[in-house]
Amino acid sequence: MNAGSMADIAFLLLIFFLVATTVNQDQGIFRKLPPPCPTGQDCEIDINQRNILSIAINNDNQLFVNQMITNIKDLKSTLIEFIDNNGDSSCDYCVGSKLPFASENPQKAAISLITQPKSDYNTFIEVQDELTAAYFELRALYAIKRFNKSLVELTKEELAQVRLAYPFRISEAEIK
Repeated sequence: MNAGSMADIAFLLLIFFLVATTVNQDQGIFRKLPPPCPTGQDCEIDINQRNILSIAINNDNQLFVNQMITNIKDLKSTLIEFIDNNGDSSCDYCVGSKLPFASENPQKAAISLITQPKSDYNTFIEVQDELTAAYFELRALYAIKRFNKSLVELTKEELAQVRLAYPFRISEAEIK
């Protein structure tokens, strides 16, 4: 019995399935999680209420910043003003803020993001994108002012200094 054409058919089927099949690409938000708290050590941090910017997304996908309804397009500028406050004299690179609820300085600023169970995932991602964009802009400005370089031109040590000047401090929670 001649089985020569069976190999051709098997290869054609293999090629068909390789071309027709899609591989799902997992997507997510890149965040570096803090290390776990060592046993026997108290890892709770006291944060002054002034240094916390509360962002909430309700079930109707409305955005609240410090309990005031806000448009998503205004979130980045609000974040920048909150984080980059010139209230501390040791912050020589800060621009200053006109907000009454601005943080003491960028190293102390923390963002609290609270979502409701029925809030839309896309709204959550939009808020995360605005958070990332605000920190990126602040870090880029700091790199130019401090090192006279763009972020991509920085050495590892300089990049560590930029991250230290503007630490990404986000707390996420879902109200049940």
